[in-house]
Amino acid sequence: MAGQDDIRTTAEAHEEAALPQARVALVDPGAPRTAEQKPLPSAVARKPLQEKSPAEWAYERLILYIQNFEEQLDSEHEIAMGFAGSDTGVMRIEGVGFFDPDIVTFYGCDESGAKTQLVQHVTQLNVMLRALPKQAPEEAPARIGFRLVADLEQEAAS
Repeated sequence: MAGQDDIRTTAEAHEEAALPQARVALVDPGAPRTAEQKPLPSAVARKPLQEKSPAEWAYERLILYIQNFEEQLDSEHEIAMGFAGSDTGVMRIEGVGFFDPDIVTFYGCDESGAKTQLVQHVTQLNVMLRALPKQAPEEAPARIGFRLVADLEQEAAS
């Protein structure tokens, strides 16, 4: 017979079904926390998963991965992305966007400084985050992840 702790209300069951699931297994238990191990910011959790387009949900999770990656960089490096399955090089990430229902966009520049943009369908999304030396060694490193999270929080507040 099920105990009192096993009984859930319909509302609790719906809430659990609406929450995204994430999991990670790491060799080093002392490694820095990953994006999957951190609680979702309220700005991301504000809207039920079923109400998000694939593009919006991919965009929000990319922001979390970018921010988490940047938290682990030293002051001499900035975030960039490599193109999985391609030899087109690396793009320094200067912006990320989405266009419902299924497009995610990255803005930035390549290793030579040329303006670069990647428009990608969510079903083809493959992003390798990389650390590159800063372009301007005398300036503070650019940290887009924190700006992206702030934008989500500002949007949620309005």
